[in-house]
Amino acid sequence: MVAGDETPVSLCEREPFVPAERLVAEMVPPPRFGDVRFDTYIPDAKQPSQSQAVDVLSGFAAGLGGEAPGGGRRRWFRREARPAAGPKGVYLDGGYGVGKTHLLASLWHATPAPAERKAFGTFVELTNLVGALGFQQTVRTLSEHRLLCIDEFELDDPGDTVLVSSLLRELVGSGVALAATSNTLPGKLGEGRFAAVDFLREIQGLSAHFRTLRIDGEDYRHRGLPEAPAPHDDHTVTRAAYRTPGASLDDFAALLAHLSRVHPSRYGALCDGVAAVCLTGVTPVPDQATALRLVVLADRLYDREVPVLTSGAPFDQLFGEDMLKGGYRKKYFRAISRLTALARDARRLTAA
Repeated sequence: MVAGDETPVSLCEREPFVPAERLVAEMVPPPRFGDVRFDTYIPDAKQPSQSQAVDVLSGFAAGLGGEAPGGGRRRWFRREARPAAGPKGVYLDGGYGVGKTHLLASLWHATPAPAERKAFGTFVELTNLVGALGFQQTVRTLSEHRLLCIDEFELDDPGDTVLVSSLLRELVGSGVALAATSNTLPGKLGEGRFAAVDFLREIQGLSAHFRTLRIDGEDYRHRGLPEAPAPHDDHTVTRAAYRTPGASLDDFAALLAHLSRVHPSRYGALCDGVAAVCLTGVTPVPDQATALRLVVLADRLYDREVPVLTSGAPFDQLFGEDMLKGGYRKKYFRAISRLTALARDARRLTAA
């Protein structure tokens, strides 16, 4: 440390309270996707399905310019406008990093309705909303929306899948348009529509409302980029934390313990105002519950474009072989991909 350095904050000392109203108000595309549009999506010329998805989703958004749900109590267009015929939902099926979230956020932006009548959130955030508001209040709140976008639909928790399926059934009945993404399981890449088949089966009777769009391609986060940077030593990470205004500094094991005491719905608030996350002593996570909490934190950091600088084990060693072959493997692969991208972003923190 030198004169002028700032003492970094500690995530372990934060215990945020998040009112239910904030959970609803924050159901918009995260900052990383706040400015994306269909015309900023760069399709891979070798993957025609990517360009086709842009065309289909653009038309889907334009077709949502009819009456608002709930008996037409709110109208944003001429009275004679009618909802478009065909499926009232789209499902984006594809692997990691092909731009599904970019496209989903672009759909949200392109849909001709006020921001307060469109909702965007991850599957986990949606289940957290139900937990905060209760099922019936969530139905009443979201049934007034024109569009609900669900990113990273999870198929590995039967209870949550049934809960969200029931919620979607109620919302479809109210006229809410739906859009969703999820990842093809790592062990099933290249096997066509495996994820789509699972999704359409698990949403229990709602499959007729969805048009499936297959999006092929490689993970753009690693397309043409070097390997993930190696972790630094403790001194380098600590020095960077003190030299970076708004940075946090925590021991990795202590942070994992703290996450067990904070509800995942509050992980976004845990990162409020944090410009960079610095972690010392990273080691493989010890168990599944801890690993799943870390996945949620990685998602919130990625959404907010918060760089992550670490010492200890590299990110590809965070999850053991048994985890990467188990039922939650798609979450762990996503977390590795996203944390690797944030580690690249953090390289500037160590510049002299």
